[in-house]
Amino acid sequence: MKRQHFVRLLAAAACTAAVLQAAPAAAQNYPARPVKIVVPFAVGGPADVFARFLAQRLPEHLGGSFVVENKPGAGAVIGTDQVAKSPPDGYTLLLMSNTHTVNETLVQNKPYDLTRDFVAVAPINYSDLVLVAHPSMGASNVRDLVKAARERPGRMNYASSGTGTPYHMAGELFKSMSATRIVHIPYKGSSGARTDVLGGQVDMMFDAVTTMTEHVKAGKVKAIATTGKERSAVLPDVPTVAESGVPGYEATIWLGLLAPKGTPAAVVTRLNEAVTKIVSNPEVRQAWAKQGATPLVMNPQAFDKYVQDDIQKWAKVIKSANIKAD
Repeated sequence: MKRQHFVRLLAAAACTAAVLQAAPAAAQNYPARPVKIVVPFAVGGPADVFARFLAQRLPEHLGGSFVVENKPGAGAVIGTDQVAKSPPDGYTLLLMSNTHTVNETLVQNKPYDLTRDFVAVAPINYSDLVLVAHPSMGASNVRDLVKAARERPGRMNYASSGTGTPYHMAGELFKSMSATRIVHIPYKGSSGARTDVLGGQVDMMFDAVTTMTEHVKAGKVKAIATTGKERSAVLPDVPTVAESGVPGYEATIWLGLLAPKGTPAAVVTRLNEAVTKIVSNPEVRQAWAKQGATPLVMNPQAFDKYVQDDIQKWAKVIKSANIKAD
């Protein structure tokens, strides 16, 4: 009996050793098949654009192929849940934004938990938002807009790419800090929201400077203000919300990659190193600067802390402003 027990222990130890030896080998051969980057947002928004940017360049550093799959809906919950339930092998990744850190507090009864079900891989970049209004509104600055909203409470509206997205939270934070009542109209993606603002069906929206600047310069919408601490380099003549009558206001959109919890650390490290090389490339940094995007570089541990800190930041905002999911 003791001999059988000893044999079982030896077998278990051998299996463990084999697994430990196989893990680095698997990471070295990664990716051995196509890797899917799930974007839980619609085609055409910043998350989609930068996911495709990475998918084109990651093979240069890792080999293999990377494909983007858009799974929008329910404020990013549908696509995110799909990744949470995927095998933790590095072949299904999540393109996240700060929508996800907001949702941890804003959206109750989600089928996943960001901390429990995911591991941080790498950040990508961040960019300011720009508050734009259809020319028919007549507002040309924040003070005019706030004045009009207070005179017509509940009669003005703003579009967003969905509940809990940076566009939505930027709007709710603006309403709270400016003491205005502006109706939120959520869409299933930023493209639909953007189209209706450009067409005049909706009064205004907060949108990423990376995607809205071309419409501003074409005169299709009026840029009211940008949302960073300082003026945007791509819209230097547009003041910030904070300097335009709402002191202390700041809202941005940032992007990163997550993987299902349990993904081998060696694979996470390889992915992080590849993304870091891509976003640190001088040509990439220069091209993104012209679009209004700033690269973010962190190792997985630092990025995990960044995510956790952002969850806490928005939890305080949501609770203090009593922001509710639509």
